[in-house]
Amino acid sequence: MRVLIAAGGTAGHINPALAIAGAIKQHCPEAEIHFAGRKAGMEFKLVGQAGYPFHHIEVNGIQRSLTPKNILRNIEAVWHLALSGPRAKAMMRQVQPDLVIGCGGYVSGPVVRCAAKMGIKTAIHEQNAFPGVTNKLLAKDVDVIFAAVPAAVEKLGAPGKTTVVGNPVRPEIFAQDRAAARAKLKAGDRTVILSFGGSLGARRINEVVADLAAWEQKQPRNILHLHATGSRGVELFKNLAKEKGFSYNENLVVSEYINNMPELLAAADLVISRAGALTLAELEAVGRAAILIPSPNVAENHQYYNALELQKAGAALVVEEKDLNGEKLIAMVEELLAQPGRLAQMGRNAQSLAEPHSLDKIWAKLAQLMGLENTTAN
Repeated sequence: MRVLIAAGGTAGHINPALAIAGAIKQHCPEAEIHFAGRKAGMEFKLVGQAGYPFHHIEVNGIQRSLTPKNILRNIEAVWHLALSGPRAKAMMRQVQPDLVIGCGGYVSGPVVRCAAKMGIKTAIHEQNAFPGVTNKLLAKDVDVIFAAVPAAVEKLGAPGKTTVVGNPVRPEIFAQDRAAARAKLKAGDRTVILSFGGSLGARRINEVVADLAAWEQKQPRNILHLHATGSRGVELFKNLAKEKGFSYNENLVVSEYINNMPELLAAADLVISRAGALTLAELEAVGRAAILIPSPNVAENHQYYNALELQKAGAALVVEEKDLNGEKLIAMVEELLAQPGRLAQMGRNAQSLAEPHSLDKIWAKLAQLMGLENTTAN
């Protein structure tokens, strides 16, 4: 069986796609899995690291703000869109897939649509309660739809072929040994804080984390802080370090991107991050306390409402970006650290929300679609 998976844009689309690929290989070891995406996107790097063949297709979103720079981008986007159909068809001829899966991002559109028109079996996975434009357009054409939450079913517009499966979490997330992960970091008895603002980086999160880092270094604190700036925050964070008088050292480890997220989540005591659907699923899977800063730049403010579910369960503190500053973040961290056992209890509360069988549900439906119901894992 040959499978082609299209996903791109952010780790929130790509990591579920890689998790699904891993589940297919687990249950059907002879499966040949290929990926489609943009070479300029994160998917090229992450898929390459995972060892799957990669097929390039260029698809870009339309910019709503019509600045001179964005007008040029829109012209390029229209050009790529016009070419995407023939390129997708050429990809189908090259890969000859039996199954095509879309996991979000603009690249999913032409690839999955082309496969559906050619009579190839198709499926999509929607990670959010408020579906993206691409998946809403594809829903009527595909054979199977996977939704993370019940709220997405009606919005996708095809309830008869939609199955609620949760968000797939990479098996590596579950497989980590916390003691070993902390030993590798030489964490000792320090509280490990892990902070990040997404693969591209969120300016506001970098700014307030810089304030937190400065506070941590004003007097000796028993903290190991791991922070990922994102690609757009590398120089910004360096400049903030100079401005606020803190340094990268054995207690503050800064990187552009986190390549070993499963290990770091296992080692962490507290996570400071956005509230993307996949981030929340991983926090729940490993049982980690969190301070969540929902992105204000998403449809229907869905990150905020998703984050509130963790706060209601006593698993996270939520602060909207409009209310966020360095003093606020420092006060929240200081409050959590002052209460022995609170971080551990929040972690247990998070784990109570986890959906550990998402990949099993996805595989069962795909196996049914492909007539492989009797296939068992090795």
